[in-house]
Amino acid sequence: MGYPLNLKEFGGGFIYGMKDNKVAVGLVVGLDYQDPTFDVHDAFQIWKTTTFVSKFLKGGKLLEYGAKTLPEGGYYSIPKLYTDNALIVGDSAGLLTMPALKGVHLAITSGMLAAKTAVEALTKNDFSEKALSLYESLMKDSLIYKEMHPVRNFRQGFSKGMILGGIHFGTQLITGGAGFFGKLKAHPDKDTTLTLSQFKGKPFRERFKGKFEFDKILTFDKATDVYYSGVNHDEEQVPHVKINNPESFEVINIKQFGAPCQFFCSSEVYELHTDKNGHQELRIHAENCLHCKTCAIKTPGDGITWSVPNGGNGPEYQNM
Repeated sequence: MGYPLNLKEFGGGFIYGMKDNKVAVGLVVGLDYQDPTFDVHDAFQIWKTTTFVSKFLKGGKLLEYGAKTLPEGGYYSIPKLYTDNALIVGDSAGLLTMPALKGVHLAITSGMLAAKTAVEALTKNDFSEKALSLYESLMKDSLIYKEMHPVRNFRQGFSKGMILGGIHFGTQLITGGAGFFGKLKAHPDKDTTLTLSQFKGKPFRERFKGKFEFDKILTFDKATDVYYSGVNHDEEQVPHVKINNPESFEVINIKQFGAPCQFFCSSEVYELHTDKNGHQELRIHAENCLHCKTCAIKTPGDGITWSVPNGGNGPEYQNM
């Protein structure tokens, strides 16, 4: 945890040793940061240049790049998991344990419990919400509840910064997850983004002057990284990302916030173009999209809608 993040930005890096002399590295950043100019991709490049991280990458070559949002809200952010004819499992259900950042085993467990619920529903030929509520009962008796409930306030506790968050986490360990304040409120990440006039700190690029000359050996620009994601979308399809309300987007998102999507997008889907008359417009390069869906979460105002592209097109990850 720490550099290049400051005390108001939650997150940290990971280093996973893999077979065949490979290593996976990544930077996880909480999307409740305030700076509208913060660039997660570029922060990751800067993180790789630190002495501790770069020694693992020296002499190596880039094999694959990708990006993804994680459902870090915890137990209190789990949505209603059942309705008529449907059950929600895995990441879509927010089943991720913090601070371990582990969720694969919970996703598998939720799939097994959903299957058990489905068998009961098939036996009774009843797929109503009432019948499928069995799923939630099974989940509360499973390792999902046992692992997520004791850390139910972890992420919310860090909303006031790293120092207070660390102190609050200590109280959670003592009190079995409750802390000294009980259930803490969560809020949409887009609501924490400040406008350009409201933000009083140093913009991201001013914080790291001289750090953006990527050498394409250890550090890479977004366009190069996108190539290593193997992303592929059919050219003749309707773009799967769209501005919900172009008029309000221009007034609020571009003029007030400076189009944060051009920074938080890790694959240059969004480009803020300024013509010779000074008029600004957002250009969308949907073909670059890595399906991280940050734009659907972090965009202020009326925002952006992300949809599944035609034919399941997207990144062709081999190791991610």
